[in-house]
Amino acid sequence: MKLFIAFTLFILMGFSTSAQKGFKQQQLKFERVKAAYDLKWAFLEKELKQAGFDKGYQLYIAAFKAEGKVELWLRAQNQLAFTLFKTYAFCAHSGILGPKIMEGDLQTPEGYYYINVFNPMSNFHLSLGVDYPNEVDKARTGKDRKTGGDIYIHGDCVTVGCIPLTDDKIKEVYLLAMEAKDKGQTQIPVHIFPFRMTKANLEKYGPKYPQNLALWKTLQAGYLYFMQHKTLPKVSQVGGNYVVK
Repeated sequence: MKLFIAFTLFILMGFSTSAQKGFKQQQLKFERVKAAYDLKWAFLEKELKQAGFDKGYQLYIAAFKAEGKVELWLRAQNQLAFTLFKTYAFCAHSGILGPKIMEGDLQTPEGYYYINVFNPMSNFHLSLGVDYPNEVDKARTGKDRKTGGDIYIHGDCVTVGCIPLTDDKIKEVYLLAMEAKDKGQTQIPVHIFPFRMTKANLEKYGPKYPQNLALWKTLQAGYLYFMQHKTLPKVSQVGGNYVVK
């Protein structure tokens, strides 16, 4: 019961405030997190050390729906640029290209998000929630429809709009995000793209989904900025649209 109450408080706080002292230790009290840590952390720690991230890092997650890939990019505390650390494959897909519009449409969102939930007791093994719907999503859905919610990167290899990984892979993603938060990262960005936002891909997919072009161009702006500079663009939400600088 005490663990359940602690977990509920963490969910209500949304993990969006300042890093909480002992976050990692609290998470390790949950059986699945502890089992994942015992199985995976020594290997991950070795890889982190080899890549120069053993003294702490910031994490950025990029997901590409058409390619079915999740990328984990890391930046050491004394670095400006991110480096690609791990790539994982979706193990299932839901919906088609294009953003989530309303509850029950089976779509995986597309946009600029942050992790807002660490769920160690997920129905899908372990899960990391993203802050869908944001203001852009709400504007797209409109007043007469429901946006839906509960979008996660999770295990169990099933999906009705989330990003599913195998249980084995979500262990790694969860632990790497947990470590980043425990070391002080207050916001872990998750950018979900319909595809790798190259000029060729936009020309390929744009004519098939003209209703999505305005959104995709703002996603492309953020994608291209990151690929050029390996740092995150500044993204704001204004009037139901993303503004990327």
